[in-house]
Amino acid sequence: MPVCFRHPDRETYIRCTRCERSICPDCMISASVGFQCPECVAEGKASAPVIKTRLGAKAIERPYVTFALIGLNVAAFALTTLAKADPQSGLDQVTNDYGMWPIGVALGDQYYRLATAMFLHARIAHIAVNMLALWVLGPQLEALFGHVRYTVLYLVAGLGGSVASFWFSQPNIVGVGASGAIFGLMGAMVVVARRLKVDIRPYVGIIAINVVIGFVFAGIDWRAHFGGLVTGVLVGLLFAYAPVKGRIAVQVVGVLVILAVLAVGVVVRDSELTAQMLRLGIDSLA
Repeated sequence: MPVCFRHPDRETYIRCTRCERSICPDCMISASVGFQCPECVAEGKASAPVIKTRLGAKAIERPYVTFALIGLNVAAFALTTLAKADPQSGLDQVTNDYGMWPIGVALGDQYYRLATAMFLHARIAHIAVNMLALWVLGPQLEALFGHVRYTVLYLVAGLGGSVASFWFSQPNIVGVGASGAIFGLMGAMVVVARRLKVDIRPYVGIIAINVVIGFVFAGIDWRAHFGGLVTGVLVGLLFAYAPVKGRIAVQVVGVLVILAVLAVGVVVRDSELTAQMLRLGIDSLA
């Protein structure tokens, strides 16, 4: 009786279409024609050519990073909804502790607020609009840039928005939202559309509408929008136009330079804001 070459105690009449060895149901992997054994499937994957996008990134199957980002934002919003209100600020405790509060960054050295603020939202409409934009733009950019570059784009653009908010917002105002990162995606999408010779007018129109909304409606941090947009354009240029030869090295160095500029901006603003608070007789958060 023929038996499975991986499980000698199992009788079988099925053979691998590639190596013709007998395989049992547990070892059968469906192929384009018949079944293959696990070893042949692994060899086939190893020898298969790597498919890349027009921008040099490895092709992806699913926009997992976009799904994860949406999940993180929704989870953070759930926490803010369930958190108790702070008696002094009137904000929920999560927003109060992790929102973009310039005084907290400058006097309390709470630099983590620059990153955490981009995952918090104030209202259901706020997160709904941002997550809808992320759902529309994210998968397209993730498919073109790949998981890693897309993640870098989102996070660096979000930091750019937070740094702009740190610089130009009122020191005592707490800001939250993924809008800086979303505007960064919009800016990068315009760059990519230009690079691939696609009509950029729809994307420019979307950006223009959102810019107008940021100035018309109260309570919207247009500074973070602008900072995220500029940063997203810069990262998009870096990822879309880097030369093929030495592409990864150029992109890594370019991102580090952008992060260094943002870091210098934080240090300078921190010094100015601290001096301003000291002149007012405020030297701590207490």
